[in-house]
Amino acid sequence: MTNVYLGLGGNLGDRRELMRSAVAEIRQVVDDVRVSSLYESAAWGVTDQPAFLNAVVRGRTSLNPLELLDAVQSIENELGRVREQRWGPRLIDIDILLYGAEVIDEPRLQVPHPYMTQRGFVLRPLADLAAGLTLPDGSLVGELLTTVSQSDLRRVEGPDWAD
Repeated sequence: MTNVYLGLGGNLGDRRELMRSAVAEIRQVVDDVRVSSLYESAAWGVTDQPAFLNAVVRGRTSLNPLELLDAVQSIENELGRVREQRWGPRLIDIDILLYGAEVIDEPRLQVPHPYMTQRGFVLRPLADLAAGLTLPDGSLVGELLTTVSQSDLRRVEGPDWAD
């Protein structure tokens, strides 16, 4: 079993309910699931769109990285995700942030997620679960969190939001 961290986000529809549904589906393919607090943040990349809800899920899986990618993309599709615009509005987004200590650089999957260290809306909830976690490059999640802006990040609910 491999420890995995997944980033969840969405800014369309009933955001909280879609996030809850995503966690319920993730529990079907990932064991020992724990969730961070739920955060609201301004959009990143394409900023002229509604605010996002964000969280991080930690768990363990026996799936290999590409099988996990297929599983989370299937969950996104089940929940109505349509891929139209990079960094555009979406009902739900599930990213593989970390897959154990592996570094993966494949056409379909890059792990660690290539932008995670630049995003407060990823690092803050990741730090909720694992502030002392060392990334494959040797950096610590808690230290990285001090290097990114969190000014537009607001904690909406504690980790029981997904129950």
